[in-house]
Amino acid sequence: MTWLAKFIYFKLLGWKVVGNINFSRETIKKAIIVAVPHTSWHDFYIGVLLRRVVGVKTNFVGKKELFTWPFGYYFRAIGGVPLNRSANENKVEAIAKEFKKHTEFRMAFAPEGTRKKVEKWRTGFYYIAKEANVPVIMFTLDFENKQNKVSEPFYLTDDISADFAFMKSFYKGVKGKVPEYS
Repeated sequence: MTWLAKFIYFKLLGWKVVGNINFSRETIKKAIIVAVPHTSWHDFYIGVLLRRVVGVKTNFVGKKELFTWPFGYYFRAIGGVPLNRSANENKVEAIAKEFKKHTEFRMAFAPEGTRKKVEKWRTGFYYIAKEANVPVIMFTLDFENKQNKVSEPFYLTDDISADFAFMKSFYKGVKGKVPEYS
């Protein structure tokens, strides 16, 4: 299936990968992967193709309703983890526990929390990375240049403002599928 993913990603869609193309798979077995900008449902299949192209196992969380028939098996097979959003449990702690259950676990997040334009990112991914003691790897969903730029692992400090400023600078000028939401 890797050859098919590469054919679709590189030849049919005309995308490329730049930067940390192996996502540090040899040394970084656990990480939070931040995908920005999230402006369209097209981001999902670009991300799925990217992980197959670079050969890095990644995971994602989704509302538990997505994991029912007929798509539940598929979402689990590609690394999905259902999340009960109505339960009274702390979501940060619940997701951080997933990191402890696995020897290899890289969870992808879209910090905007929606496909619409936002002024402020949600902070859950940040606190999950802190709680799980894992680095953040950033990648772009740059539809204007048809590329995914991937960062080296970034280890968070205790200064959330400085960390967010650093991360947001990685995405400066990147345009998503719907540019006005970028």
